[in-house]
Amino acid sequence: MNLGDDQLISIALIVALLVISRVKDLLDVTGIVAATATGLTVSLLGHWTWLFVLFVFLVTGSLATKWKIEEKRILSLEEANEGLRGWRNVLANGGAVSIVAIYNYFSPGEEWIYLAAMSSISVALSDTLASEIGSLDIRTRSITTLQSVPAGTNGGMSPTGTIAAFFGALIIAIFGVLLSPDNSTLSSESLFVSLTIIGWLGCQVDSLLGALLENRGYLGKHSVNFLATFSGVLMAIIFHNQFL
Repeated sequence: MNLGDDQLISIALIVALLVISRVKDLLDVTGIVAATATGLTVSLLGHWTWLFVLFVFLVTGSLATKWKIEEKRILSLEEANEGLRGWRNVLANGGAVSIVAIYNYFSPGEEWIYLAAMSSISVALSDTLASEIGSLDIRTRSITTLQSVPAGTNGGMSPTGTIAAFFGALIIAIFGVLLSPDNSTLSSESLFVSLTIIGWLGCQVDSLLGALLENRGYLGKHSVNFLATFSGVLMAIIFHNQFL
């Protein structure tokens, strides 16, 4: 079987992802298996650029997870397993873009698909930075009641976390524009603004789900993360149909 340039780049990225994840302790063994499956799905059924942006999320999110980890550990706010991400975390943040990739395989060329793929990753990084950087901000309030709550509370919002969420979405917006398809019908400006707004809004969706459902035991953390990233896909479709 002859592999095209896109397929070769996809395989090279997956190999690089696995090597770096292992060397830098970004993923545990189950996370590596899930990342391999997700990487193959996203890059071969979608495009290698999608995997590259997902890789940006993984590296940036992992750095944020390890940021001030000793302080987080004292307050019991650190990620389990020393910040290593397992299969649940990989699927929670990469499941939505994988679904978009599968859809793209059967219905390629639809205008909203790239925006949806990037939007789900934008939500993922926005939420991750908000959680990891904002978790130490004592100025945290519930998104539903606006009452003061302990730092790190599900559904909590803080000034630091809100700003971090914006920059998380901004990072993915930048890469989303730089790697956008040549035949894209969206202007760079529209794509950039849409990815930034959707990413930040998706983070708020995560907070709402955390306050309303996770705190009451109806959903777990990873289910909330998946639903939030999938909300990015839905918002991308709405944005494309109504505003772009």
